[in-house]
Amino acid sequence: MESETKSEIIDATNRVLCEHGYAGLTIKKIADESSMTTAAIHYHFDTKAELLNAYLDDLVEQFKSNITSEATDPRDRLTALLDTVFTSSNPDADGFPVAIMELKSQAPFQEVFRERFLDLDNMMRGVITDIVADGIDEGHFNEIDPNEVARLVTTMINGAHARKVALGEPLDETRRVVEHTLALQLGWHPGSEVVA
Repeated sequence: MESETKSEIIDATNRVLCEHGYAGLTIKKIADESSMTTAAIHYHFDTKAELLNAYLDDLVEQFKSNITSEATDPRDRLTALLDTVFTSSNPDADGFPVAIMELKSQAPFQEVFRERFLDLDNMMRGVITDIVADGIDEGHFNEIDPNEVARLVTTMINGAHARKVALGEPLDETRRVVEHTLALQLGWHPGSEVVA
């Protein structure tokens, strides 16, 4: 029951963040979005920062499961990763990227937020590094430093989401640039896999 309660609070937090942003996020609004009272929410989370830390932990875990691919071929894994980061799971939920951007803007002031975003960044870079290293080992990709590729691609992904929020630029434009860059760096073109 406790897990379901926390999950309900986290889901309500997501809805309030998407609708009202960080500045408009209050325990009262979260209670209004859930079946909980403000006292019940405070029972589980002493502060707004503690609640948002749990929200970000949940986000990191969801993202981790989303970028984990069943594919064994590094080229397929790379395509699946790009599909995940450049495709909105819910195109109608435009508030979510804004909410995340607002939380990122709080990272310089909230050490716990910075730590969650570092976790997310390290996870993303680790996945990309592993994919590139495996692709090099299997002869699918050019010899290149996998860590450098991971840093570049992660930076481009973060930039793509910032450009979407701030400028309204579609994610597919940056995906095209990322794929072009990967073609130059790795000698890989999406969809060029040979089916045996």
